[in-house]
Amino acid sequence: MMLQVGQPAPDFSLKTTTGTTFRLRDLRGRHVVLYFYPKDDTPGCTTQACTFRDQYEDFKDLGAEVVGVSSDSEKSHQKFTAKHNLPFELLADENGTVRKLYEVPRAMLGLLPGRVTFVIDKDGVIQYIFNSLTGATDHVSKTKEVLRGLPA
Repeated sequence: MMLQVGQPAPDFSLKTTTGTTFRLRDLRGRHVVLYFYPKDDTPGCTTQACTFRDQYEDFKDLGAEVVGVSSDSEKSHQKFTAKHNLPFELLADENGTVRKLYEVPRAMLGLLPGRVTFVIDKDGVIQYIFNSLTGATDHVSKTKEVLRGLPA
């Protein structure tokens, strides 16, 4: 069973595309859009990442930071970030530890890693969860709606 709205978002540390360590707790005081996606440079994942990129300033204006997580390597994330000029961090969860921590289910009869987005408020509490493998751009529009309803 996946985490629920109202629960504290589990803290974690992962490597970024720049080789630094990302810690969720370091973003306390800001809203976080934490999105889990299946794989770099696949059609749906590219569409999702580029939609977040194209609306990134809207997220910043809403007091939120966007962070993507997949099991791809740092090197894969570096290429994906450079190719699509992504302004936000992608985190390498190569062994799936954070995916398990967030209880992100697998999709397509368990064959693919799921696509789930969490909106975490500035106090570290989960305010919204959206789970849809096929609605890549819906992850962006729906999280913006939720963020508009949160205090900045």
